[in-house]
Amino acid sequence: MTKKDEKIHKNGPLIGIDVGGTGIKGGIVDLKKGKLLGDRLRIPTPQPATPEAVAEVVAQIVEELSAREDAPAKGSPVGVTFPGIIQHGVVRSAANVDKSWLDTDIDSLLTKRLDRPVEVINDADAAGLAEARYGAGEGVDGTVLVITLGTGIGSAFIFNGHLVPNAELGHLEVDGHDAETKASAVARERDGLSWEEYSVLLQRYLSHVEFLFSPELFIIGGGISKRSDEYFPHLDLRTRIVTAELKNDAGIVGAALDVALHHKLAK
Repeated sequence: MTKKDEKIHKNGPLIGIDVGGTGIKGGIVDLKKGKLLGDRLRIPTPQPATPEAVAEVVAQIVEELSAREDAPAKGSPVGVTFPGIIQHGVVRSAANVDKSWLDTDIDSLLTKRLDRPVEVINDADAAGLAEARYGAGEGVDGTVLVITLGTGIGSAFIFNGHLVPNAELGHLEVDGHDAETKASAVARERDGLSWEEYSVLLQRYLSHVEFLFSPELFIIGGGISKRSDEYFPHLDLRTRIVTAELKNDAGIVGAALDVALHHKLAK
């Protein structure tokens, strides 16, 4: 750890940014507690969501957060989530943002724009990392799978507290279909399914994932997790299943944790 990093470590908190298809959110994260210091800051995602336009909004959020009393040390690293596959800092998929992101070195782009170190992580991976460290997966050894049910199915694969990145489990084939086309929250609404009918499809999906990976725990996130009492009772799994705890802050917290781990500012 450099002397600069030692100073940052003593300061503690780091900034996390969560880039989404409709909004870009940021906050100052207390890495000891996995909680935000102060309110989140949200700015609508620019349309079109090109790399340059998104980078400008990220820079604006970081600038505003850096002016707060609880802000981390000047020049401290920033963690950012992105709704796509990130491999070695390069965007490999871009479902909900402009296609010009494909093959963009997002780490380099944001590092240059912010003039400070930036690490970018897939949004579902960030949420999973946060849940494993501070939420429902805290202290659980073995395989923990965080599944988010929304427009599609996002997933994070955690083993002994460590992230296995870019596990796109929503795209597993179940009954001849891409799983997320049948078992996502949007699919339930689209097909007008009752909760009991939806639970049958979710059961098929989770049973398949359970067979493949034998996890110790399923953590279910996404807006639909608030209604888990409507479908959890209809599921029959060997694996314990619970709802996510960090809710809308998971991405921000996970982004800050990821960059802290990368720079050895957290264990």
